[in-house]
Amino acid sequence: MAQDSKSYEERHASATETFRKFSPDADPETVARSFADRLGPLGSMAFDVVGAMWSRPQLGRRDRSLLVISTLAAQARDQELVAHTRNGLQHGLTAEEVEEVLLHVAAYAGYPAAMASSRRIDEALRAWLKVERLPPRAPARQKADEDRDRDAAQVWAKLASGLTSPMHPSTADALGEVGIISSRWVFGEIWSRDQLSPRDRSIATLSILISLGALEELPFYAEVGRRSGLNQDEIEEIANHLTLYAGAPRAAQAMQVLKRTP
Repeated sequence: MAQDSKSYEERHASATETFRKFSPDADPETVARSFADRLGPLGSMAFDVVGAMWSRPQLGRRDRSLLVISTLAAQARDQELVAHTRNGLQHGLTAEEVEEVLLHVAAYAGYPAAMASSRRIDEALRAWLKVERLPPRAPARQKADEDRDRDAAQVWAKLASGLTSPMHPSTADALGEVGIISSRWVFGEIWSRDQLSPRDRSIATLSILISLGALEELPFYAEVGRRSGLNQDEIEEIANHLTLYAGAPRAAQAMQVLKRTP
């Protein structure tokens, strides 16, 4: 622990660099003073603690933006979602990738959260693209259930072979229609799309599960994440980051699970 100790000045310097990248046109020290003046200790900690977290090397800024957007959208924290969508675009996410996150939110947190979040993401994208109206999007490919079953099986063969989950295509009927819908929709449609890489989809899914306290499937998705290209340090760093965005209790519960399933 002592090796990781930093002075306040060192942590503040890391936070300053983070906010310099968040808002290139603003002076970070002015931002820090404004936070403190308006919000007192909440504001000063928001600058120093949040800023220092974003500077940690275990995950890049694009990955951190991806997990925060997924978390805020799953929780329908729409006020912060506009700013973090902008940050994500600055950190290298594309508009298409940000919108693709909403499919994971719909699957793992429900359509109401995804629909509410889509309105705020649209607001951020319009500002980013400097347009009054976004162009029409292409719909999902229309698939028969036979196609969905085939694509779900292919996803499982690539990312989840040998793993146990109630949503496995061969055992989905154990949950009745929930299992069938989950297998065909979540894996046969969403996970089979190429708008996000399997690694990105794992980051989004792990973030949503942790933020909602849905930990029973966490070991399964952690292993899917490893098979998708995440290492154990990166998986644990997702929980670390969510200490600030989902709260310490949920992050601590998730870390206990993740430490048991390396």
